Amino acid sequence: MTIEVRVPTLGESVTEATVATWFKKPGDKVAVDEMLCELETDKVTVEVPSPAAGTLGEIVAGEGQTVGVDALLATLSEGAGAAAPAAAPAPAKAEAPAKGGAAVDVMVPTLGESVTEATVATWFKKVGDTVAQDEMLCELETDKVSVEVPAPAAGVLSEILAPEGTTVQASGKLAVIGGASGAAAPSSPEPAAAAAPAPAASTGKDVEHAPSAQKLMAEKGLTPDQVQGTGRDGRIMKEDVMKAVVAPAPAAAPAPAAAPRAPVAAEDAAREERVKMTRLRQTIAKRLKDAQNTAAMLTTYNEVDMTGVMELRNEYKDLFEKKHGVRLGFMSFFTKACCHALREVPEVNAEIDGTDIVYKNFVHMGIAAGTPQGLVVPVIRDADQKSFAELEKEIAEKGRRARDGKLSMAEMQGGTFTISNGGVYGSLMSSPILNPPQSGILGMHKIQDRPMVVNGQIVIRPMMYLALSYDHRIVDGKGAVTFLVRVKEALEDPRRLLMDL
Repeated sequence: MTIEVRVPTLGESVTEATVATWFKKPGDKVAVDEMLCELETDKVTVEVPSPAAGTLGEIVAGEGQTVGVDALLATLSEGAGAAAPAAAPAPAKAEAPAKGGAAVDVMVPTLGESVTEATVATWFKKVGDTVAQDEMLCELETDKVSVEVPAPAAGVLSEILAPEGTTVQASGKLAVIGGASGAAAPSSPEPAAAAAPAPAASTGKDVEHAPSAQKLMAEKGLTPDQVQGTGRDGRIMKEDVMKAVVAPAPAAAPAPAAAPRAPVAAEDAAREERVKMTRLRQTIAKRLKDAQNTAAMLTTYNEVDMTGVMELRNEYKDLFEKKHGVRLGFMSFFTKACCHALREVPEVNAEIDGTDIVYKNFVHMGIAAGTPQGLVVPVIRDADQKSFAELEKEIAEKGRRARDGKLSMAEMQGGTFTISNGGVYGSLMSSPILNPPQSGILGMHKIQDRPMVVNGQIVIRPMMYLALSYDHRIVDGKGAVTFLVRVKEALEDPRRLLMDL
């Protein structure tokens, strides 16, 4: 029985994609849901799984070919034993057998939901080193987390295919373990069956080139000016880079940078150090700038007398730790107070989706945590349903794993509101930036003794400034001020939380 492999749904308003890589060739046996090929759209990479177990027959759309939604990619003969057609072999990345023993490929592990690429941060071993099974070989960095890659088998690291700084795709090959390095050079790219589309004229706007093309350009030492892009709006695809490697075009004059760096004196330049931004730092920078560019961000301030919380904490902290095995901190009080206020002002817990407002009848609380690699925001799911002890345990555990770089992508997704505590670093006042697509973020600050007037008397009280940044497109000033006042009231008299007042 012949089964058709077709282009899946690519996403809203996306009507076509380019076939980037075939992981199988005609005649290969495939299992159900095994990845057959990878498609690239203007923004994302889409993997196409096998709809059934069997043998891959004809590849209809070769690498580099543009295909529409539901277009035929290949045929599959269901069941074992189907012979591959003699003609139309697809280009395959063949590998010669290792000499003196079986070679084992070291592949990029699963990176997390929607994560398609990573950067090789550190190799702990070098070519020729003997490695034990499950011994750490290298560390990869994604947009949010670090991923360690263990050795799949014991042997000798015979070849490193992705050195430090290389961008690798999900399911890509990192290295080879065996008795000797026997990897053959990648086969020369076959010319596309169909005529290549005419090069697109420059549109003058930013074009995001295919991730696989960017990786290959970095490996071959090419710049985008040296490659003729044939994708939409002049987008460079992997096939374009491979053509440029075979027949490099004359080097073009380098284009001026969009924001050139100011001239630096020679004696100063000699004392500078240039370090490439990590993927995490690049993502933080992009998301923060996107938040400023997208949201109508505004910040409102208030202050809270922490006497009530501190007295309650001092009275019960020993008993609390003895019973629950975790220290009673301030974060559980602030989380409870925010959940209480979000029920009264639900738009602060909502998000904008096009022309709709999506209200959340739950609170997934993001707790910003500083790490040596940068700021990350683990999410406490259903924080409004958790007790003080449950909150303290989960906040402490996720904070510890964040500092160790052990958080998964899933643990940092889905937040509806965020709390950021700059006070642990000594910050007295700041304006936090929204964590898109959320509409609100609360900034905590340093607790400082200040003279306050209470009942006509000047007394010394432990005070903290609070800052609520919010998206003014969805949250009005009245709602923002009301939210902050409710948080202040709940913290100054924690009994209100018990009475739901």
